[in-house]
Amino acid sequence: MFNSLHEECGVFGIFDNKTSDVANLVYLGLHALQHRGQESCGIAVNNDGVFSHYKGDGLASEVFSAEKLSGLGQGNMALGHVRYSTTGGKDINNIQPLVIRHIKGNLALAHNGNLTNSEEIRRGIELSGGIFHGTSDTEAIAYSLVKNRLISSNTPEAVEKTMHAIKGAYSCVIMTATALIAFRDPNGFRPLCIGKTAGGAYCVASESCALDAVGAELIRDVRPGEIVVFSKEGMKSLSSHCTAKENTSMCIFEFIYFARPDSVIDGCSVNRARMNAGMYLAREHPVDADIVIGVPDSGLDAALGYSKESGIPYGVGFIKNKYTGRSFIQPSQQQRENTVKLKLNAIKETVNGKRVIMVDDSIVRGTTCAGIIRLLRNAGAKEVHMRVSSPAFRNPCYFGTDIDSRDKLIACKYDSPAEIAKVIGADSLGYLSVDAVHKIAEGSSVCFCDGCFTGTYPIPVPKETAKNKFDRKMGYYNE
Repeated sequence: MFNSLHEECGVFGIFDNKTSDVANLVYLGLHALQHRGQESCGIAVNNDGVFSHYKGDGLASEVFSAEKLSGLGQGNMALGHVRYSTTGGKDINNIQPLVIRHIKGNLALAHNGNLTNSEEIRRGIELSGGIFHGTSDTEAIAYSLVKNRLISSNTPEAVEKTMHAIKGAYSCVIMTATALIAFRDPNGFRPLCIGKTAGGAYCVASESCALDAVGAELIRDVRPGEIVVFSKEGMKSLSSHCTAKENTSMCIFEFIYFARPDSVIDGCSVNRARMNAGMYLAREHPVDADIVIGVPDSGLDAALGYSKESGIPYGVGFIKNKYTGRSFIQPSQQQRENTVKLKLNAIKETVNGKRVIMVDDSIVRGTTCAGIIRLLRNAGAKEVHMRVSSPAFRNPCYFGTDIDSRDKLIACKYDSPAEIAKVIGADSLGYLSVDAVHKIAEGSSVCFCDGCFTGTYPIPVPKETAKNKFDRKMGYYNE
């Protein structure tokens, strides 16, 4: 899927009992998480309480040269961040990690997610004299931590108090003079996992693929609501905010699209989840065809699952230009559209004269999939049947996925898949059902949020945002 969804960012942190080249390890971790954000990145290093940091716009490979990495120096802990702006926009003051110096010591913070009450928190801090330099909700978390640190005996206690105040999605890693602390919202909207290197260093990352990149073994996920402290005493877990499985609501789109297929999230292989989605899709929407193809990258595993379940041969239908980046992360619509034109080409030998099943992970506005279907038609495809490995998007997301207001979602503009198929130029269209999407993540230890499909959110959502625009078709304000 191109030119559609945006996800906020990826975080990576490391704690080592000895001084080492932690900046380089964080860089490798960020490189593995680059798919989660391409606008900006940063790294902060702690050398016995002295912080050094560097950040900038662009990919990790563009921001960090060997000279810049060596300039950060060595230390025993570090954290890094790659970003796509969903809240706060593109502003140099919003690039993470945020590094704050205050009376209780230095603090660095990296955050993945989206708060639903950030404006309320921000206003309270400003009325008490606080000054914000950026516009992201991450700064609201950082200042809340600093405020609570002043009335707490230690930073983990301040984190516990902060978690009582902030609402929404947050998987965070913070670094103090003496500890690395990871914490995750009680719903567990965004992933966060723990690993350990052969040398004994602890790592925390948004996805396990980043642990693989630094040679760390996956230990487990940070549980929803859990606070994990890494210090010279080892690893300590605080579970006062932890919730039962039935009260969790991880974003199901991590499995459908955002995460890398080689990652394992909450006990489930992302690759396996996508193949399962394709399998259920074949059961729910069978069609006579000659070949099954997937739209790179996240449609490929689902297409393979569809092929295995249906018995229809799997083929490589598209060639992807590897040097254009992920177009959905381009911040402007025009940039994304221009990138898509350079990104894909149909393989004529695969599709010419054939009835083709094209599997993709979602349809948002419909303009991109229409262009991809035209590529297949121009390459000689006799029929194109589109199958989508997720339900139809009918509602915005407030937890870190930049899904638009209803008036921009194609599934809200047309009454049926048949109408949408006609608009995008497909011979037929089938979406995965909501029931099936909850079954794809075999072995997962959590439940899932499906608010973007059903309109039923696990926690209250803000009423006054850019996403709550008047819905002309439905005749009411989206609340």
